[in-house]
Amino acid sequence: MNLNLTSKERTLLEDQKSHEEICVQKYADYANLASDPQLQAIFNSNGLTEQEHLNTINQLLGGQIPNMNQQGGNQQQQQQQQSQSQQQMQEQQAHNFQILNNRTKNHSQDQNLCADMLMTEKYVSGAYDTAIFEFRDPQVRNALNHIQKEEQQHGEAIFNYMQSMGMYNPQ
Repeated sequence: MNLNLTSKERTLLEDQKSHEEICVQKYADYANLASDPQLQAIFNSNGLTEQEHLNTINQLLGGQIPNMNQQGGNQQQQQQQQSQSQQQMQEQQAHNFQILNNRTKNHSQDQNLCADMLMTEKYVSGAYDTAIFEFRDPQVRNALNHIQKEEQQHGEAIFNYMQSMGMYNPQ
């Protein structure tokens, strides 16, 4: 099916494209800057999904509706990876607290990286929320909704990491 976008829809997709490009770059950069291997794994996993989002947006801009069923398999695999990462996180929590006490500077840097990515994910998710309501085609809305849900999962993974490391107290 060839997708015929309105000028507003095209502008919204171009905005989302720039957001996804920034997310891909930030996750790659931050994975290299993070001191904790668990955080590096979260950033790398999220970065791969962001690249899929960018590919989806590019397909939409090219007039094609992506096959979201193929991405669902990747989502399931990534959810399993995130679940394994969270399990490893819990198993090493006590050990990490000892390491973090000895590495205050690295802890502070990791905390800043997480805070920035959490803020970024909140913004990007909100931008998708607005875009979803502006599209006429239900398949496009579904594709954008799928991406938004994954953005929320990224934020949740970062939030859970921060909370488990004593970096974030939602009280």
